[in-house]
This record gives sequence, structure tokens and C-alpha cells, in this order.
Amino acid sequence: MNRSLTIDTLLKEAALFSATESAHNTPALFGVTDGKAVGTYLEQKFVAHLMKYFAGGNSASGIDIPSIDVDIKVTSIRQPQSSCPFKSARQKIYGLGYNLIVFVYEKTDNSRRKTARLDIQHTIFIAKQHTADYQMTRGLREIMEHDGNAEDLVAFMRDRNLPVDEIEANNLAAQILREKPEQGYLTISNALQWRLQYGRVMQQAGTVPGIKRIA
Repeated sequence: MNRSLTIDTLLKEAALFSATESAHNTPALFGVTDGKAVGTYLEQKFVAHLMKYFAGGNSASGIDIPSIDVDIKVTSIRQPQSSCPFKSARQKIYGLGYNLIVFVYEKTDNSRRKTARLDIQHTIFIAKQHTADYQMTRGLREIMEHDGNAEDLVAFMRDRNLPVDEIEANNLAAQILREKPEQGYLTISNALQWRLQYGRVMQQAGTVPGIKRIA
């Protein structure tokens, strides 16, 4: 019988997987330059690695590991970013709604052997409470710490081009006054899909709450 997957188990297995994968040569990725193809390869391989613990998720139907609210992100060290579905502008303030595990790799090809290697240079877990946008949450928190009111919050959200109308901005301001957002550590760019950038979490992993360096 499969054991239940937990966050602690996930982190241990991710560390083991990263070390093993970094030493593995594969012909399947030789010459592949499409980052999405590399990401899909690594995501599927990690999920397969975890199958001994859980029934598995389906990235086409939502997050990769729904049983523990974790989505897997894979990105190149050359441009550490990825996309995720846009659900609500609130995600930029209160987080994506799920945890992230991020594998940051450097790919090298061996032309003689016609194989590729993914050296996983960073493996980072981001708790869902801290998956909001860094500058957005920092600014809103500072306004509250300086006795700001709803008008100040709405003005700041407009200045930061948060994709909301006036009614939603006022609703958000009222919620923020009741429920101070946690500090986020992602950089989230506005687009039809959120564009998540991981430079800051790579720098601060292990030094701030909710951002763990696994490997």
C-alpha cells in the first residue's frame, strides 16, 4: 500500500531526486532547446519518482500534487521564470493558493555521447502563504504600518497596475485592512497568464520564513 505523501516526505524525496538527476545523462533531451519540453520531462519524471507514495496528480487538470497543494515548476538558470494560470488579481496580494516546488537547472549537451544532463542547481520550496508578489505585498504592508487607509491602498494598487476595476480595488482595500497580507517573495508580471520570476527566492531561500532551500 502506498504511504501518504506529506510535505516533509516531498522535501526529502526532492533532495534525493535532484542529486540523482544531476548525475544522470539522457539521450532524450540531447539537442532540445525548448524549455517547456525540458520542464515537462523533469516534472513527469519527478511525479513518477513519487508514485510510490501517492496516486499522482495531472498537470493538465490543475496543480501537479493536489493532495498536498503543491505545484511543480521547472526553469532554466539562464532565465528563472515560468507561467501559471491567472485566476484572480488577489493572487498577487494573497498568494497563488498553493505551494510551489521549484527546480532550477542548467542543461549541458555531450555531443560525443549525444546525451544531455540537467544539473539541478537550486531546489526550493515556497509555502503558499508566501507566493504573492514581493513589491505588491511589501508596499501594501508598509502603507498599513504607517496608518494608511483604504484610499492609500487603492492608489498604490493603481500605481502598480493591478488588473482590477474600481469596485474590486475598493473591495480588496477593505479586505487588506481586515486581513494584512503576508510578505510574498515571487515577482509576478501581469499577462494573460501570470509570469512568475524566481530570482529573489533563489537569493533568499533559507533566510526568510516560508522559503526553504532543499538542495
